[in-house]
Amino acid sequence: MSELLSIGISHHTASVDIREKMWLNIDETKEAVSHLLKKRFQECVVISTCNRTELYGTASALPDPSDVQRFLIDFKKATGSVRDEHFTNAIGTNAVSHLFRVAAGIESQVIGDIQILNQVKESFQISRELDALGPLLNHLMQSALHVGKRVRTETQICEGAVSISYAAVELANKIFADLSKKAVLLIGAGETGELTLKHLIGRGIGSVKVANRTREKADELVTRMSGSVVDYKDLQEALRSVDIVISSVTSPSYIVQPQHVQSVMKQRSHNPLFIIDIGVPRNVDPRCKKIDNVFLYDIDSLHTIVERNVDHRRDELPKVKDIIEEEVNAFIKWQNSLSVGPTIHDLRNVFESIRAEEVEKNINRFSPDDRQLIDIVTKRIINKILHQPTTALKDGAEDQGRNKETLQRINALRELFGIAGHKLNGNEKR
Repeated sequence: MSELLSIGISHHTASVDIREKMWLNIDETKEAVSHLLKKRFQECVVISTCNRTELYGTASALPDPSDVQRFLIDFKKATGSVRDEHFTNAIGTNAVSHLFRVAAGIESQVIGDIQILNQVKESFQISRELDALGPLLNHLMQSALHVGKRVRTETQICEGAVSISYAAVELANKIFADLSKKAVLLIGAGETGELTLKHLIGRGIGSVKVANRTREKADELVTRMSGSVVDYKDLQEALRSVDIVISSVTSPSYIVQPQHVQSVMKQRSHNPLFIIDIGVPRNVDPRCKKIDNVFLYDIDSLHTIVERNVDHRRDELPKVKDIIEEEVNAFIKWQNSLSVGPTIHDLRNVFESIRAEEVEKNINRFSPDDRQLIDIVTKRIINKILHQPTTALKDGAEDQGRNKETLQRINALRELFGIAGHKLNGNEKR
């Protein structure tokens, strides 16, 4: 029976400069899986994201984890930078549990990461395309995706903004129930501005205007994503036609002044203007908040939202862990059934072979009328002898608390009766 091994490097064990050395693009992932299948595993999946690179492999006799780690380091030409202590590994049930935690988003840097499930799914598809999946890993990956979906539908672990850019958009969405009819001015085309624009598009914003000191950067951003560009010098004019302003630039002084906003509000017929200032230092003079129908939120307001949402996600962890435990038990039950069924079949074959051989040797000692009866009686004896061990094995496969005991029984029966096949091992963490 195949065993399962997981080996990985993540934000728990290595800094970003180490993790990025082990990141695999799609082509590298395919090449690594192909190499691992040739010499080390019967089945293999590799998951690689900005925060983790992990592999899951099965074999009847697992390779030494340090050998696999060395392969990964050499494959990425990271010798000297990445060391064995940056890796963790687990076997059997511990590996199953770890994958389910990853798929659930509770092993991510941000608890409840919504992207990780798609990344697990993409890795699954790559291995499927490479014919790198057998019964065990195929069932395991399907189960991991099921865990992720259950966690997202049965808990609130993924709900609520936990980044400043996402919190800004979530706040805008609370202010306006239907963003598809609203216009936003995004001041700043840097990393924060780009993330904010991505979230706005995801929420179906009606129209976007982008202003940046360097117009070329704003042009490049809207070309890749969406929106139109406003000259930085025309910021005040742009305030007239938008409902929301989100500002995220680095500036030594306020770029939005009260007198500018006051003038614009008269031209807007005092229609509400919502300003979300996520710049550090602040981009918008806080005195703007005193202007009628102007609603100003700064980064501290957003931090309060983020912290509240992080606490809420942590509160959901017990529910998530219950789902994971339930699904791990279901997987182990399925896996046990794979070993129990063949063992029962093999055990019956051993007894039947002995019975048939002895009956054939001695059949001539009985009258023709008794020969059929001898065959029936001896089969009944075998059935009664095997009833208890068969029942015990089946019950053990059903009871998750007796997983180790069931494996020991299977090994003992195979050894005692000389049944061919690989000896099964426990699920201890290495």
